Amino acid sequence: MVVSSPVVSGQTGWPIGFWWAELTHPFWEFIGRGFEVTIASTAGGPVEADGYSDPEHESGYSANDLISMGFKKSPQHVALLESTPRLTDLDWSQYDALFLVGGQGPMYTFHENPDIERAIVSFIDAGKPTAVVCHATVALLTARKVDGALVVDGRTWTGFSDQEEQYADQYVGQRIQPFWIETEARKLPNTTFVVGEPFAPKVVRDGNLITGQQQYSGAEAARAVIDALAG
Repeated sequence: MVVSSPVVSGQTGWPIGFWWAELTHPFWEFIGRGFEVTIASTAGGPVEADGYSDPEHESGYSANDLISMGFKKSPQHVALLESTPRLTDLDWSQYDALFLVGGQGPMYTFHENPDIERAIVSFIDAGKPTAVVCHATVALLTARKVDGALVVDGRTWTGFSDQEEQYADQYVGQRIQPFWIETEARKLPNTTFVVGEPFAPKVVRDGNLITGQQQYSGAEAARAVIDALAG
């Protein structure tokens, strides 16, 4: 599982990173099925979550996220976020699947990041399940295979929708993202970007590429990875 390292939003000025539920809910699915999980990050070291994803945030936006609350209160699990390995320091051949966690951070740390793109292509080309959720799907706008074709060329996929972006902007009272993934995805030729109802679970599996629309799609995306691994 790969999360964004901490960064400051150029749009809002907020400190941003990964989204709690998009890490903890899939993590719970994987651990519950006996898988060994490494949580890595783009730069390595300690990582931080988006404030609105914190079940203890003053806004109450994620107050009902009991799985993330449990993770936060477990010293054993919090320790996994205090010293993450850098993605490029890992031997990717030793892993069966890749899961890119969303949040606000990926819009800056995953977008046009050659390390993230190489990881996606490496797992896709190896035939391994490759899951990308919510704003992490920004990486799919530019990730290209060795032959120059986009990873999403000829594929159907999903990600955070324009309608969800509109809701989020209205909720906080300002523009949050520098651009919207759905808007950009629909400009790409020979690919099909689809969305479901706002903030309802939606996962699309096209071959070994698995994409989730937003934070409520993380657990389902993890189950799709598990199903793919089972053959």
